[in-house]
Amino acid sequence: MQACGIDFGTSNSTVGVASVSGADLLALEGDAVTLPSAVFWHEDGVAEFGRAAIAAYVNREDGRLMRGLKSTLGSSLITERTRVGNKALSFREVLARYIGHLRARLVASAGDVPAVVMGRPVHFVEDDADGDARAEAVLGEIAREVGFREVAFQYEPIAAALHYESSVATEELVLIVDIGGGTSDVSLVRVGPNLRAKADRAADILGNDGIRVGGTDFDRLLSLAEVMPHLGFGTPTGGGRGIMPRHYYLDLATWHRINFLYTQRVAADLKALRHTADRPELLDRLIRVVSDRQGHALAMEVEAAKIALSEAEAVRLMLARLTGGPNPMASRAGFETAVAAPLARIADLLRAVLAQGGVAPDQVGTVFLTGGSSQLPILHAVVQQVLPGVRLATGDMLGSVGTGLALDAARKFA
Repeated sequence: MQACGIDFGTSNSTVGVASVSGADLLALEGDAVTLPSAVFWHEDGVAEFGRAAIAAYVNREDGRLMRGLKSTLGSSLITERTRVGNKALSFREVLARYIGHLRARLVASAGDVPAVVMGRPVHFVEDDADGDARAEAVLGEIAREVGFREVAFQYEPIAAALHYESSVATEELVLIVDIGGGTSDVSLVRVGPNLRAKADRAADILGNDGIRVGGTDFDRLLSLAEVMPHLGFGTPTGGGRGIMPRHYYLDLATWHRINFLYTQRVAADLKALRHTADRPELLDRLIRVVSDRQGHALAMEVEAAKIALSEAEAVRLMLARLTGGPNPMASRAGFETAVAAPLARIADLLRAVLAQGGVAPDQVGTVFLTGGSSQLPILHAVVQQVLPGVRLATGDMLGSVGTGLALDAARKFA
């Protein structure tokens, strides 16, 4: 049976199909094998996806951009309805349209592929087994609704391990560290050329765990530290007797919550708060961003700065055109301070997975880093701190999981 693998990511998605050479990722937008997990809804109800969706937003077309959709799985948001054009749609319906688009691109390239292995994080929801099960169930239901007749799941770090295994010449223990947009997943797996043909790899998985921390959390914390103070975050009100409510800034710094600010009630609330703020000129900037619906543009600037800080010690945030305020500098040191808490959780996750497997750090042959945020220098430093001297390897940052899911699909549906 022909089968595929779909890596539906918080930030980017891929579709892989097994081939005689192993597995290939399909071109999803032009020649690009990655598709940003973004949907732009025009006022007339027409939807665009990926880079086209982002371009429509940047070009100020009438409509609504939605990103970070995967983060709604397992939360109460999945059934909430949001206005898109002249309709009110649930986030579940938005996810179905996006995954349906992935399916359409697959059919256009490879025909009617009946079976799919969907990637999933180790935990959609931390410390909530029922919520986690609901998230997987919704994703499975959507996959069937868009046309797949057979649906299976595989943990994303295990899929990355299968991709890594296709290139190894000797057996070894590999620690897969998958830092995605919404989650960080770690697996300790025994890989080797003589193990690839095994149908059941359960015995080769020594440890597996994950936390709901990822690249969008790094974006949010960088935004709160370096951007939101210029919009009034932390500003005293009433002559120092109070402080600006945090939730407006938390929503504006969180990809999948930005659109919740675009309501008449929020607009009225912000105008009222301006009269009590000790720095009303900062509230004017916040009101401008919200009224012009430039929240996603602001988030894009923050995301670009995060990426740039992987190479540069400091970078300028180009905010003036969005806020009317300054273009402040953000430093790598400041970013690393802002994300210290989630990085400490990732370090604890690494230790926990090693403990699951009863493995000392020096028994690990390679740490294989994948996922969109895996190139951050501070993350490499955290890995080296927990596993000093262990070899670090990187592959296709955004394609490893999709390729591994296709390899898994070939075995599951052979």
